[in-house]
Amino acid sequence: MWIEEDAQSKAFQLYSRPMDNIKVIEGDLQVRDLHFAIVAARFNEFIVEQLIRGAVDQLKRHGASDKQIELIRVPGAFDMPVAARRLALSKRYHAIVALGAVIKGATPHFDYVSGECAGGLARVAADTGVPVSFGVLTTDTIEQAIERAGTKAGNKGADAALVALELANLLRRLDY
Repeated sequence: MWIEEDAQSKAFQLYSRPMDNIKVIEGDLQVRDLHFAIVAARFNEFIVEQLIRGAVDQLKRHGASDKQIELIRVPGAFDMPVAARRLALSKRYHAIVALGAVIKGATPHFDYVSGECAGGLARVAADTGVPVSFGVLTTDTIEQAIERAGTKAGNKGADAALVALELANLLRRLDY
């Protein structure tokens, strides 16, 4: 047992050494000249409005002007991927923030909508190279959605905006 512990200790020492000589590339949270599209679902609008407010607030706090942010409204979460793809292909935006709220009901509709929305948005980002941050709430109850739209659990729209900002900056740095 002592030999095993000693081996684990040596392994830990190897992995805990400082990484002074390794180049680290990461995005920052400065807007500079970046442009953002916010794609927001109108369905569950009373929740989504708070997500939009959080996203816009974060982008502005990090240096964005009104001219650097465009809000595109779609009927529902299922409709987001097609709009996001068109926006990404336009090459006018450095990142897209997807905001919506899908709340579970008594039928499997929730599973189809949330799954297609998430998968579709992920495909847009992978296919186009434009970051698409996922700020679509998928909750069991209205109360959970309210908590994630600016009360107890923070504002997931604000979180999604920061992800979009960091990824846009990271991709710029990877291009150089």
